[in-house]
Amino acid sequence: MQTQTQTQTQTQTQTQTQTQTIHPTAIISEGAKLAPSVTVGPYCIIGPNVVIGEGCKLLSHVVMEGHLTIGENNTFYQFCSIGAPPQDIGYKGEPTRVQIGNNNIFREYVSIHRGTTKQDHVTIIGNDSFFMAYVHIAHDVIIGNKVIIVNTVNLAGHVKVGDFCIIGGGTNISQFITLGKGAYIGGGSGIDKDIPPFCTAYGNRIHLKGINIIGLKRRGHSRQTISELVDFYRTMESSALSPRAFVDKEVMNSDDYKDNVPIQELAQFIKSSETGIAPFFT
Repeated sequence: MQTQTQTQTQTQTQTQTQTQTIHPTAIISEGAKLAPSVTVGPYCIIGPNVVIGEGCKLLSHVVMEGHLTIGENNTFYQFCSIGAPPQDIGYKGEPTRVQIGNNNIFREYVSIHRGTTKQDHVTIIGNDSFFMAYVHIAHDVIIGNKVIIVNTVNLAGHVKVGDFCIIGGGTNISQFITLGKGAYIGGGSGIDKDIPPFCTAYGNRIHLKGINIIGLKRRGHSRQTISELVDFYRTMESSALSPRAFVDKEVMNSDDYKDNVPIQELAQFIKSSETGIAPFFT
């Protein structure tokens, strides 16, 4: 049985260990909630409505503000700005939010703005993603899981990025664009149309190039499934029908592809796209 003195000593040691994870130059507002294992480096600033989960690391000069909830084991490199007000002239200081999941890496100068009242009041980042230097994520963006976004990519407001997407460096994405699951975007692209799942695309303006075969293999899809998807894409590309009319004819009213999940997902994406999908290369 522990004595009162032993209990007090243990409590003091735990407090000291927790304090050591916060650099003395950091400014942490009253009301901020940091898990005991959070590391806060030099000159970081954390606002009063910020909640940070276990194992997160803020290396230095990181600014977190607004209503911001961060999951576990995220790493923020120097000069990240997380939770700043949206760059939207209609924003009037409403308590909108940023929500970040687990196991993400945010490299130098990544900026993430909180949502507006025009959508769901929140900007959402999923899990297990890698955001390289100078990536900007605007208001109301929704990003899935296991996404890689390379240096100097800019996502405008209301963009949606599906799981497993890879976006090449220097790419700019217009408002309200959706990138389907597993899409691969070449560097330096300008995206003003939706990109269907499992497709590759590049260019300014963006054009569809083909199927992301490597990504599908990494996700464990069979050779037959991938081959059928490639054939489907090539047939759609060469068809005189629009993509929407093509999937209506070939998928929605047919059982030929009912067992091929990627084809079903691609077809449904094309049917539901409000912006329209990017054109094919000719």
